[in-house]
Amino acid sequence: MAAIVNEPRARATRLSASGHVWEMSFLQHERVPAGSAVPRAAGPLWALVLDGSAELETADGCHSLQAGDAALIAARTAHRLIAGEDLMLAVADLRPVVASSHRLPSPFVIPGFSGRHPAVTRLIGTCPLEGRCLTPLFAQGYAGVLGAALVTSWLEAGENGEGVERPGQDGAVARVLAALTSDPGDDWTPDRMARLVHLSRSALTARFRRATGRPPMEILRELRMHEARRLLADSSQPVGGVASAVGYRSIAAFSRAFASHHGLAPQAWRAEALSPSSVAGHAQ
Repeated sequence: MAAIVNEPRARATRLSASGHVWEMSFLQHERVPAGSAVPRAAGPLWALVLDGSAELETADGCHSLQAGDAALIAARTAHRLIAGEDLMLAVADLRPVVASSHRLPSPFVIPGFSGRHPAVTRLIGTCPLEGRCLTPLFAQGYAGVLGAALVTSWLEAGENGEGVERPGQDGAVARVLAALTSDPGDDWTPDRMARLVHLSRSALTARFRRATGRPPMEILRELRMHEARRLLADSSQPVGGVASAVGYRSIAAFSRAFASHHGLAPQAWRAEALSPSSVAGHAQ
């Protein structure tokens, strides 16, 4: 079922988005003529209506989006986004690497996103990821800001009883995820994770699958690759140091794991990622 956040609260609430790790490789503006569908690329979609209106169609139903509204749609969710009138959108391939033990619904529609997060909206409206801003470090920063805004909207809506589905948080999964996120390069094993929360390996894996849809070692691998990309984006970091920082005992083992995950060796990924014309697509 889709989740829709209704009107924003008058009083700000301090809420934590800790445990969530986000990434993206592009954020751009698109103009779509009235009646036309927004071209759909493979992967997830985050969209903010800067001007005009649109209809978001999914298996769950139709949602009207006006100027200032935003939506997050997971890669697995079939959808069409159609311009109701001439439309200006900010679009990005925003996606969670790890979403704590809470998973945001898809689609997740936030009416009045711009009113809730005016500073974020100004940044997106005036400085998309292009030109000098089109670098891995800028993309990482934008992903963190957008992800925090989305999670905050979701948590606030749940506190207000605004009809957002909020599955109960699994404390054991949350504790392990916090530990992995804090230090993905540590010497983690399934047994060590299970001991941390006094569960068996099989019980922890089952709870991870229920809470996140993935086993813990898969999430650890994603976190390590995310951190590796962050470090490789700094050309002053030697590849051997990156390998050690993300939990690999040799450059060869790290290179094999990185190439298996990205289709490129670390050095090749770095060379392309640091070329502004080639940034998009390498965060996959």
